[in-house]
Amino acid sequence: MTENVSVTYPNANREPWNKGKLIGPKPPLRPKHVWAIRTKLQLEHRTRDLALFNLAIDSKLRGCDVVALRVEDVAPRGYALDRAIVRQRKTGRLVKFELTEQTREAVDQYLRETDREADQWLFAGRGDPARHLTTRQYARLLSEWLESVGLDPSVYGTHSLRRTKATLIYKRTGNLRAVQLLLGHTKIESTVRYLGIEVDDALDIAEQVDV
Repeated sequence: MTENVSVTYPNANREPWNKGKLIGPKPPLRPKHVWAIRTKLQLEHRTRDLALFNLAIDSKLRGCDVVALRVEDVAPRGYALDRAIVRQRKTGRLVKFELTEQTREAVDQYLRETDREADQWLFAGRGDPARHLTTRQYARLLSEWLESVGLDPSVYGTHSLRRTKATLIYKRTGNLRAVQLLLGHTKIESTVRYLGIEVDDALDIAEQVDV
């Protein structure tokens, strides 16, 4: 006679980690969203947040690299550079990025108010200047910014800021190689997947070219 044995699997009743969450690639912000957040931060005199937001957009860096920036990476002499270069944590590769005038102004204002030294973290953690802002704190700040302009934080993430300018550059120029370099991707296929480029996108670009 065979005895029926019930098997209980561990964590069988645990809620899925992604229950109620939107998964998959986070979309980039639209230009109107960028300007809405930027204006909101300016009006509220949130100098640190404005510098962080602008740098995240311009640098096209992953969140872990944005929060780990040191003052000397972008402002070695006390004022922001036109162009900066940092080493990515994930790939170990150097990547260059531009700082627009509005980003330089935001960084310079932030440095004047905080008087940070060149070898210090640009964005210090809460209550401990010896540690940099964590990626979780960065994500929470982004949620606040999004909510303040009426956007749903569950739709976007820190990768949205990384993708925002890269996506605009591709749409305006169709130069995939340039975007690959700016994102620091080793393979062009990674850039294609990251931007979510489809055949229709390629055809749209092709239709703009006459021979």
